[in-house]
Amino acid sequence: MKKYIDHFDVQEIAGSGQCFRWKETASGCVRVTAFGRVLNMRACAGEPGFFELDCSEEEWKDVWSHYFDLDTDYERIEALIRKSGDAHLLEAFEEGRGIRILKQDLWEIIISFLISQNNNISRIKNSVEALCREGGIKAAGAGEEFSFPGPGDINPEMFEKVNLGLGYRVPYLKEMYEFAEKNPEWLELLKAMNYEEARAELLKRKGIGPKVADCICLFGLHHIGAFPIDTHVKQLLAKYYPNGFNHEYFKGVAGVIQQYLFYYELTH
Repeated sequence: MKKYIDHFDVQEIAGSGQCFRWKETASGCVRVTAFGRVLNMRACAGEPGFFELDCSEEEWKDVWSHYFDLDTDYERIEALIRKSGDAHLLEAFEEGRGIRILKQDLWEIIISFLISQNNNISRIKNSVEALCREGGIKAAGAGEEFSFPGPGDINPEMFEKVNLGLGYRVPYLKEMYEFAEKNPEWLELLKAMNYEEARAELLKRKGIGPKVADCICLFGLHHIGAFPIDTHVKQLLAKYYPNGFNHEYFKGVAGVIQQYLFYYELTH
């Protein structure tokens, strides 16, 4: 099937650091694994904004249109940027205008960003892939892809395996799996909280600091007002915004802005 999606670029999203299970299979083509399903999609040559997807209309409506955040008005966000007078942000937006904040599985995001600490994107992807192969089940759809193991799906001792490459993060991951298995209502409680409540709750857990908590809020709970600050973001704020970034102007969508700025730094 073919769909038009505005403000969407598979390569930019795959390289934006928010998802670790997208695989570029060819130029303009990507394999997405989420919610135990696999979707292959490619940009239609000569038809900007159009994509070929190997799913049914029903699956598109039930799963993927929500996952790709089609309910958020990215044209409004673009208009805000253009009216802001922020020349650097406008340049960053033009570089990564195809980035959307995906609505990903909360548990997958929690574990992925625990793994992400003091790590690079390539190594994170390798560890997440190994974890899914060790503890997941074959995902529905094309390709040799596996679901993300949830609480209770694995023995936490598995994290000790050298091939996972988890290092000092092992105790954090063990504790998180054990806690979530003993508290099955916790994930749903997080989903019902506002940004401030969810952030405070996440910070109670071992291994989750302010940056990881904000990443989970942004990418797992879709609180798009969250603005995660890691080393890259600290550097770009000091470089381009020595007098402070105008968070108030972008209140409510600051997380989208962060992704444009972050992606620009990654690509330069």
